[in-house]
Amino acid sequence: MKSRYLDIYEKTKENICTGVYPVGEKLPSKRVLAEREGVSVITITHAYELLAEEGYIISKEKSGYFVSYNEANSFSDSTINKSSGYSSRKDLSAISHIADNNQQNTFSFSIYAKTARRVLSDYQQEIMCKSPGYGSEMLRAAISDYLIRYRDMYAKADNIIIGSGAEYLYGLIVQALGRDIIYGIESPSYHKIAQVYEAGGVRLEMLKLGIDGIDSSELRKTTANVLHITPYRSFPSGVTATINKKREYLRWSRENGAIIIEDDFESEFTPSRKPEETLYSMDDEGRVIYVNTFTCTIGPSIRIAYMVIPDAMMARFDEKIGFYSCPVPMLDQLILGELIENGDFVRHINRVRRNNRKKKGM
Repeated sequence: MKSRYLDIYEKTKENICTGVYPVGEKLPSKRVLAEREGVSVITITHAYELLAEEGYIISKEKSGYFVSYNEANSFSDSTINKSSGYSSRKDLSAISHIADNNQQNTFSFSIYAKTARRVLSDYQQEIMCKSPGYGSEMLRAAISDYLIRYRDMYAKADNIIIGSGAEYLYGLIVQALGRDIIYGIESPSYHKIAQVYEAGGVRLEMLKLGIDGIDSSELRKTTANVLHITPYRSFPSGVTATINKKREYLRWSRENGAIIIEDDFESEFTPSRKPEETLYSMDDEGRVIYVNTFTCTIGPSIRIAYMVIPDAMMARFDEKIGFYSCPVPMLDQLILGELIENGDFVRHINRVRRNNRKKKGM
């Protein structure tokens, strides 16, 4: 059952997005809203904190909460650090904590081993069978259920493609979408993204990052047909896209007939009390391809990633890459599917998120 503060969060967010609370307007005080909704002040506090974390509102000391989200206008370029495009301090911080985070976030080996033994016992000969081209039906169904229940993403199992790492999936995307188009990627970004696309023979445009995502001026002038973004935390800069920037990406895609590849690496470990809102869940026109991997949430040795293809693109993917065999062994897929289905994966995610909140004093 959904927590009461999430209901209030959703209702307030809807009022902000539809203009009931326009940009700059002060929201009802926590006490007033608590009395109106018949809940405690702490419940309203949690809802407002979520809205502030996602960029819908801002808190002004001794004044209250004010709407900062504006559908019509993204942040102006004057708010962006033009000298560097991103904070070098944030860059160094993001790099210095990678090893520590990987160690602390790694999935329990004992649970993984116990699940592997159970899979070997329960599935037996099925483990030796060839995987369907897009991956094990059991794993894809488990991922679909997880995304619907815990990420607010309606992703059908038939639209999920399993691959041996995100880089493998980037290559499939190039083959499906074509090489005679331009791919725009963040600058700076994880170096392998550009390397994979260049190896696939596509033209690249490097789009400079600002403090909240790709510079608005870069978006306006790019001729890219496909935009590859890492909105949760771009590496190595550590830049996170605000809700305004996410809406700007979707608006750019709609106005230019373009496609967005949403690379959602590590977003499960957000310290927020609710999962990160994805562009895929915000998109109502089928323009976003969602990509994620288990190398962070389970461990770097788990070379399993997946992408969710919108209905409107499935025919193209079936035609261009439907003949490929899934490169991930069935044993690995079945173990992962079991971890998701029996709740161990979600319990691990929740434990790491609680620890992250404690570190931040949230």
